Amino acid sequence: MSERFLAAAAAFETWIRDRALPLWADRGFDTEAGAFVERLLPDGTPDLESPTRVRVQARQLFVYAAAHHLGWHTAARERIASTLAFLERVAARDGGRRGYASRVHARRGEVVDHRLDLYDTAFLILAFAWCHRAFGLQSARSRAEWLIELIDRELACDFGGWREGDYPAPHRRQNPHMHLFEAFLALYDATGEARHLARAGEICALFETRFFDPRRDVLREFFAEDLTPAPGAAGDSVEPGHMMEWTWLLGQYEDRSGHPLQRYATRLYARGLEMGLDRQSGLLYDEVDADGAVRQATKRCWPMTEWIKAALSQARRGRDGALDQAAAAIEALMRHYLDCAAVPGAWIDRRGPNGEVVDAHAPASTFYHLFVAAMEAHAYAQRFAQSG
Repeated sequence: MSERFLAAAAAFETWIRDRALPLWADRGFDTEAGAFVERLLPDGTPDLESPTRVRVQARQLFVYAAAHHLGWHTAARERIASTLAFLERVAARDGGRRGYASRVHARRGEVVDHRLDLYDTAFLILAFAWCHRAFGLQSARSRAEWLIELIDRELACDFGGWREGDYPAPHRRQNPHMHLFEAFLALYDATGEARHLARAGEICALFETRFFDPRRDVLREFFAEDLTPAPGAAGDSVEPGHMMEWTWLLGQYEDRSGHPLQRYATRLYARGLEMGLDRQSGLLYDEVDADGAVRQATKRCWPMTEWIKAALSQARRGRDGALDQAAAAIEALMRHYLDCAAVPGAWIDRRGPNGEVVDAHAPASTFYHLFVAAMEAHAYAQRFAQSG
């Protein structure tokens, strides 16, 4: 076991437990509205005027339910109950019979964007699965299963998978499907019901046959209706962070199903680092093209968390150097995005091509990424402690 990794993982976990979780349960929660805020401003002030995405409420529900489950933060029951009530009171469409709106103004208690969105729904299913797992909430489990029935009925596409939402969209994307993959796995873990693992398997098949490009070993982002690559520049868009995310998710599915997927995961991981890593800064680019040319030399915080998860998944499977890579990714994450924030427990969202800060806001949506990476680092370190 890498001592470097153990030290980095411990520092990361301490930051999550002692700084981020208390901050976002306090300053990151609008008690008047009964919901989490969309973001913190660079000085740590909560942004109470911006509309909030419903996916942010879902992601924060996940974070605090999982934190309770791990024993990292056990004082969030009231926040979770309030947020669940907020969703039903403000965001539920037709009393929840048609899912949840996409965006609301929390302070005003009104819907800003009424659309049913697949990406949002994936995170609601994830959140409800974890609320059931952490607290035994049967109502949360029922809501998750109802949302699956809803998207099957309203958004299913003849070419496989689901449409972006109940609105016209220029392209179909792999991203909502990736998070549904994650949500189905979480629901399987929470209930033990094989039907949820089977639904994850359907999305895995889409990855194998549509989303993954075996000629270039890349994950494509945008597609036509029939899930062929979208025409033009959109069809060549590649996000290294998503390649890392799929590397981890394929390992998660393989662990549960026994379906061998490392022939994809190892290729995604290697190619993601080859084309996506800025060697000078140690950070991942936001976007490249299918041949590896950099399209966006900016570097957001969240791809680093996905590299941590992917590296640990590969380390578990014996990849040489992967554990040290996980340590390096944690160190870079903390140095460039976490420890430099003006308020302990907040983060820098994006750095520019030369390392300059181009967005110092802390979007609440990023906490989901940070928390899962910390969970994975903790689990790997615990596995070592138990075996040693």
